[in-house]
Amino acid sequence: MESVYSKRIKAGKRRTYFFDVRATRGNDYYLTITESRKRFNDDGYDRHKLFLYKEDFNKFAKALNEAVDYVKTELMPDFDFDSYNHEYTETVPALDGTTVEAIETIDDIAGTDTASDEVDKW
Repeated sequence: MESVYSKRIKAGKRRTYFFDVRATRGNDYYLTITESRKRFNDDGYDRHKLFLYKEDFNKFAKALNEAVDYVKTELMPDFDFDSYNHEYTETVPALDGTTVEAIETIDDIAGTDTASDEVDKW
């Protein structure tokens, strides 16, 4: 089926998550969530895919948020989860010959922008 939106999240050196919104022939939409892991001793990837349909979106999001909140508040209340939201700064030359500070978020570096990164095109 046709992909109409894609978001890629790099998670470490060997793991990537893909969130793809797909269209059905009947003009309906669903979400696929794919975990792709590079194999240790092979050139290939292991992929696991989850299909999420519109009637389950709210229940899924609620349960995911509750589980994450439980880990953050009950199991690991002192852990700094925000320490993984890195921004990288670099001084780069500007067009007028001066230098400016360029800021990239982790999403910019990971390239989480286009459907061309869709996992099924591998």
